[in-house]
Amino acid sequence: MKLRWRQSLASLVLISSSLVQAATPESHGLAMHGDLKYPAEFTHFSYANPDAPKGGGFRQAAIGTFDSFNPFIVKGTSASGIGLLFDSLMGRSLDEPFTQYGLLAETIRMPEDRKWVEFDLREAAQFSDGSPVRADDVIETFRLLREEGSPFYKAYYKNISNISSLNDGLTVRFDFGEEENLELPLIVGEVPIMSAEYWASREFAAPSLDPILGSGPYLVGDIDPGRSITYQRNADYWGVDLAVNKGRYNFDQMIYDYYRDSTVALEAFKAGQYDFREENSSKNWATGYTGPAFDDGRAKRELVDDANPAGMQAFIMNTRRDLFEDKGVRQAITLGFDFEWTNANLFYDAYTRSHSFFSNSEMAATELPTAAELEILEPLRGQIPDEVFTEVYRAPTTKGDGRNRMQLREALKLLREAGWNLDAGTLKNGNGDEFKFEILLVQKDFERVVAPFIQNLEKLGMEVSIRIVDVSQYINRLRETDFDMIVGSFGQSSSPGNEQREFWGSEAADQPGSRNLIGIKDAAIDRLVELLIQAPNREQLVLRARALDRVLQWNHFVVPQFHIASHRIAYWDKFGFPETRPTYALGLDTWWSKETN
Repeated sequence: MKLRWRQSLASLVLISSSLVQAATPESHGLAMHGDLKYPAEFTHFSYANPDAPKGGGFRQAAIGTFDSFNPFIVKGTSASGIGLLFDSLMGRSLDEPFTQYGLLAETIRMPEDRKWVEFDLREAAQFSDGSPVRADDVIETFRLLREEGSPFYKAYYKNISNISSLNDGLTVRFDFGEEENLELPLIVGEVPIMSAEYWASREFAAPSLDPILGSGPYLVGDIDPGRSITYQRNADYWGVDLAVNKGRYNFDQMIYDYYRDSTVALEAFKAGQYDFREENSSKNWATGYTGPAFDDGRAKRELVDDANPAGMQAFIMNTRRDLFEDKGVRQAITLGFDFEWTNANLFYDAYTRSHSFFSNSEMAATELPTAAELEILEPLRGQIPDEVFTEVYRAPTTKGDGRNRMQLREALKLLREAGWNLDAGTLKNGNGDEFKFEILLVQKDFERVVAPFIQNLEKLGMEVSIRIVDVSQYINRLRETDFDMIVGSFGQSSSPGNEQREFWGSEAADQPGSRNLIGIKDAAIDRLVELLIQAPNREQLVLRARALDRVLQWNHFVVPQFHIASHRIAYWDKFGFPETRPTYALGLDTWWSKETN
């Protein structure tokens, strides 16, 4: 009787599990908020041309060098374009804020509370060596990332409580912790999936130039280590006819040539040595794209609207250094940057001043907090700057004439309050220590932006130097937080979430390779980050992002710089592209070579 009872219980569990599965809605995609744009029977994204011809090559430039094909670890510098080797469970739609559709996964099941998600894998899904993609590969991918990968992954996926294989390996299930984290089902769906068998005999945490086995549309072709890499379109790619892929990945070769700096790279582009360039220098954009090729239309330059949040580009202060520990000192340094003069004299008035960590979006805090936002902030009163409740943050503004005496006087007042005083033109504290620090750069072009900033800081009695290093050294110093100040950025998506822990979270502050470059350790900020991640709907997401924005702003962690709400692109006239472009990206993977027509 006991054996039969156990068998009956097992049968009931299986039946119960099947009933739960049957009662859970199935879909071909997931949206963070709202409904899916594309129905189950859709054949291609509206910004892709399903009849685009295949063939030709697309050559781009990269700066620096590479010594690894593993982009998931702290060590090494991974090759540009490495993502072309991989597929994920879902593919992102570039004309919706945060929506994904099945790629390796054919069907997705998720309850209303989003406490778990199941992905039914396509039986045809396979790696480039012909082996099938199954649940064990997904499970091993997440184990490698969370246990041996960059610290980012441990924080980003920390709310995953269990991953299991069902249905003979054709279904993978993710169970999530008790904390509300509504974006987790989507972000696990965008992870590049690796082969468990491939990594069983290799060391994941060591950089290597052995091409990683993937299931994506390209394979590694020719390699000139540190100088060039070619990805070859996989003629046997299993997913070529899927709706999420139709009209994409049209070039036979994707080539990345490496240059020592952007000045050399620009000249190489003008000489026709590569095909496409996105420009990030306003001076280059205003003066560099000239010559016969542009005059007669063989080469083109274009501004393309960018609907994505601009995030924050800034001079970033490393608060792990005693020098930048005091908020008043950080504010004083911010007063030394004359954006208006810089924009007029160096940038051809091309930029907009950044005031927010969510610039160019509805999530930017640009007005006093509303009653709904105060409900979020009030429990933190006394733990966050008082100005959060009474003032709208704006980065310091000058007349732009190069004489920012008023701002410098205010800066000196703040410095005196923090215990720093001028002694024969040198800023010193009560112990006689001089105020000196280094700005670490990887782009020599940015020296012209930093120099006027330093001149203003020197008027305050500070001693500031510039150090320019190569890409590898720069990456290593950032990983070890071995810097005083850098020029960096915190990019934002239209649906911010788990990555905010990595930007501002206390746990990330002391982890080598984390994105908490500032070194923030603040319980109130941790709380706001968790509230943002747990936002139940779009309205609350916006309110919670604004609340976080205010607290970051008024702590003066960075010297805000500038942004532009468009892509500046230049390309040789050898490409075709769809009439409709995606809202949230350039959509280069939908272009094709006109030479194949």
